[in-house]
Amino acid sequence: MNLLDENIVVEQRQLLRSWRLQVRQIGREIGRPGMTDGEIIPLFHRLGRVTFFTRDQGFYRRELCHSTYSLVHLAVGESDVAGFVRRFLRHPLFNTRAKRMGRVIRVTRAGIRAWRLNVEMEQVVGWGG
Repeated sequence: MNLLDENIVVEQRQLLRSWRLQVRQIGREIGRPGMTDGEIIPLFHRLGRVTFFTRDQGFYRRELCHSTYSLVHLAVGESDVAGFVRRFLRHPLFNTRAKRMGRVIRVTRAGIRAWRLNVEMEQVVGWGG
């Protein structure tokens, strides 16, 4: 399941859906409005196999790696979110749920950085693969 944080604006969610990407959003379809970061992680454990997209940089922490979900911090402008979500989901290293699980990822215009469960070094990847 691709899950958007509450901090993703409605226009970006609608754009993703217009591109036929299945997304749900915290505070709209799942959970409740105003959920704290501390309440969100346990939600992932209940839902299982979630790829969570957020603009909250507090989620880009190595210690949040877990085998049943992935966290994607979008370090891009508010109006660029949908384009970078789609670009990320098409990237050959992250284009399946299995490739994303167990990772905490930061997406920027310059590329992608990722922590992986049980790996000591941060992975740095360009948009070309």
